Amino acid sequence: PKLCSLASVPKHIEHFSKFSPSPLSMKQFLDFGSINACEKTSFVFLRQELPVRLSNIMKEINLLPDKLLTTPSVQMVQSWYIQSLMEILEFLDKNPDDHKILGEFVDALVTIRNRHNDVVPTMAQGIIEYKEAFPQDPVTNQNIQYFLDRFYMSRISIRMLINQHTLIFDGTANPVHPNTIGSIDPHCQVGDVVQDAFHSAKMLCDQYYLRSPDLILQEMSSKKKNHSISIVYVPSHLYHMLFELFKNAMRATIETHESSNNLPPIRVMVSLGGEDMSIKVSDKGGGVPFRRIENLFSYMYSTAPAPQIGDHTRPPLAGFGYGLPISRLYAKYFQGDLQLYSMEGHGTDAVIYLKALSTDSIERLPVYNKTALKNYKVSQEADDWCIPSKEPLDLSLVLQAYMP
Repeated sequence: PKLCSLASVPKHIEHFSKFSPSPLSMKQFLDFGSINACEKTSFVFLRQELPVRLSNIMKEINLLPDKLLTTPSVQMVQSWYIQSLMEILEFLDKNPDDHKILGEFVDALVTIRNRHNDVVPTMAQGIIEYKEAFPQDPVTNQNIQYFLDRFYMSRISIRMLINQHTLIFDGTANPVHPNTIGSIDPHCQVGDVVQDAFHSAKMLCDQYYLRSPDLILQEMSSKKKNHSISIVYVPSHLYHMLFELFKNAMRATIETHESSNNLPPIRVMVSLGGEDMSIKVSDKGGGVPFRRIENLFSYMYSTAPAPQIGDHTRPPLAGFGYGLPISRLYAKYFQGDLQLYSMEGHGTDAVIYLKALSTDSIERLPVYNKTALKNYKVSQEADDWCIPSKEPLDLSLVLQAYMP
């Protein structure tokens, strides 16, 4: 008999959302995938942890403004989450010692991962439907920004858990990268990922603009002089961030120097210290006004026209405009960050900060609690800083008013 019917879903969400997600460290991920990795242990952990992570974020989906919650796209995403939760709950009473069950669990996880492939574009579509139908107000926008950062971070973490389990326990070694543990490379060569991401962005750029800037890459390590820098990391996450930064840097460089014969190169500095591993991507692409930097990370101010899902005709250097906010989430996921420092008229420095030590690289996960709830109840308050009027004050009038 099925453990979980649609009618009982709210009860299960209520139950599992009372638990806090358990953040894993890079070391724990490696232990789960080491030589003596135990599929049973991973199964028992995930059949509890995945419902906890799903339920925590599902509670927050319900706090979205009704006008957004009722868009067809958000309804669709919500139905995927409910379906996936029900499928995992089926394994709660199953025997972990039964190999057939463990195999079925891997299959279920693959099905779930594929079901959620288009969550980001579908959610983006929901935001567009909402923006087209209703007037915008800053408070709602702030709530939606808060939610999407948490929602996409939760999704990154759930996919990480699913990928680790399915890659390690599907019974095959990865022929392309025999040394990776699931999606983690214990010796991720940062310079190689930089070169890969640059090369991919360059190909797009050449296709679209028929030219592209060059790369100048430097590495600095405080520990090992003249050694290439490696860290324990998920290469695909790092690639995603760098590819995004390179696309932006190339586009800015070419559009700023379109009448010039030679393009200034994009400079990358990789630096390893005792605590941080930082990557700086510097372009001379004319920069962005300081006022606009925050908007670059906003899901509501996306500049690019929305690509249709499955549409491959759009200009390759634009997307949903979600590249930067989601890249920043990848950086933050293991306690890092991604920041932009721009000089309008000159260019932009983008810096990715990651933890140098795998013991410091611990998942950063949203949890549903009173504090989170309070963030959805934010209302319009008066600003506690003076707002300057457009017209400068005529001081002579002010002085007259105070003159006896």
